Amino acid sequence: MLPIDLFRDQPALTGTTVTLKQLDASYLDDYLLMITDPQALRLTGSHVSDPPTEPAELRRKALVWLSSRPDQHDRADWAILRGTDGRFVGEVVLNEYDKDNESANFRIMLGPAEHFGHGYGSEATRLVIDYALGVAGLHRIGLEVYDFNPRARHVYEKAGFQAEGVRRDALRWDGEWADAIVMSIVAG
Repeated sequence: MLPIDLFRDQPALTGTTVTLKQLDASYLDDYLLMITDPQALRLTGSHVSDPPTEPAELRRKALVWLSSRPDQHDRADWAILRGTDGRFVGEVVLNEYDKDNESANFRIMLGPAEHFGHGYGSEATRLVIDYALGVAGLHRIGLEVYDFNPRARHVYEKAGFQAEGVRRDALRWDGEWADAIVMSIVAG
């Protein structure tokens, strides 16, 4: 059985186009750009239910969140850093860890939109999957992707995720309903 604090010693993961490092408060300014990018929010279905009206309040809340990431040992939060210059281009997360079933949820967000289409998400996904299944010992990783985001679905399929089903009308965005495709990858 895997330990409850599986992600206590979250390693840096290095590829050819990105490096993944522990997400923390040092990435605050770029993180704020990502979480306020309208296209990044739409692609991830990230509604902000009670957004701060003042930029200082948003900054304070993000700082508290980011500062707490290294102390969360039941999840892994990585900053995605561009390999050429170390610039923050997004985050990738394993959360909803279930030690009894050796599974976790996968989530990724790139932003602002200028970082789309360069392969950063593809490589970050592969690095996390290789680590989670091969090193950390997880058996299953699941995710959901919205039907209006075929580019992300293609990335997940290339990484080995398979569709399991559809959650119909799972997201309402700008008055339109979207389906969520449920996908997973298992060890072996």
